[in-house]
Amino acid sequence: MYTHHRSRLATGLLVATALLGAACSDATSSDPASSNPTSSISSAPLFSKSGNGSSGGVAGFSVLANAAVTCTGGSISGDVGTFQTAPPGAITLTEGCLISGAQDIGGAAAKAAYQSFLDQYAALAPKVGDVCPVITGTLAGQSLSPGVYCVSSEAKTGVLTLSGGSNATWLIKVPSGALTGTNFSVVLASGAQACNVTWWVDAAATMTTSAFNGNILAGAGITGTGGTFNGNAWAGAAGVGDVTFTGTAVVGCGSGSSKGHDKCDNDKGKGKDKDNDKGKGKDKDKDKDGCKDKDKDKDKDKCNQGVGNGPEGCDPGNSNNRHGSNDEDGGTPGNPGRKGGH
Repeated sequence: MYTHHRSRLATGLLVATALLGAACSDATSSDPASSNPTSSISSAPLFSKSGNGSSGGVAGFSVLANAAVTCTGGSISGDVGTFQTAPPGAITLTEGCLISGAQDIGGAAAKAAYQSFLDQYAALAPKVGDVCPVITGTLAGQSLSPGVYCVSSEAKTGVLTLSGGSNATWLIKVPSGALTGTNFSVVLASGAQACNVTWWVDAAATMTTSAFNGNILAGAGITGTGGTFNGNAWAGAAGVGDVTFTGTAVVGCGSGSSKGHDKCDNDKGKGKDKDNDKGKGKDKDKDKDGCKDKDKDKDKDKCNQGVGNGPEGCDPGNSNNRHGSNDEDGGTPGNPGRKGGH
């Protein structure tokens, strides 16, 4: 296990070096997009889907804090851990907050993951001589292609669009101060993936009623209130930093659910019966995932509305419920099983 953690750490450092090289690239234009060549970013961040191991590995933690993680309401998909053992290390869940993965308070896996986070945070930190023009303002209405960017600590709001392919990466730094957002939406376009977006934050990060996409590596604490958070939340690189979510739906990159696809259609066309009705059309949503009748159309496909096919063992839902559907009474050509009045 420890060897595995060490190898993941080495991978993270190599990727961090690549990203750091991109951050230090020559930049002569005042246009932030044009001053950030994407060709130098050849690898996905450690926290990206392509770099993630299974849940429980170094990159399997959706939420990591130095000492405490608190979740009130909402949910967290993925593992949750703290660097410190109890006390003061603690994971507190109230008002029905659900965590789908493991909870690790100062265990070996959490400590290894946290150390990897600290190493990458340090590697990506702004250095003397870096050329990274700071984009000021709320970021509302801006569209960024893959690359490395620096943004100001002014409060963010409105819609920021990240447009690029499924393997494209973004490194967005807040080199001084905190990252805050209210009603702030990070929209992914052209196949962009939340787990390929890394936000490096000098201090704390706070999102309120926002639709946030990307992994946050914060020097201090991370706080989310309402809204959605699609990515990993890793806090406390500067030595102190807790993670607090209140009524936020968090989907981490280690959970296997953060690609931005419709959560109610995870079978990739393989015909899996998400609603557990065993193909009987009951659609009771037994998995409680909020996916209603996603497979009902699959069940209807088995019903032929014509006469003369014999009993088909199905009901498309719009026929005579007391006497079965179409020819369910065993009709044959010229002698339909269900006639008028039945």
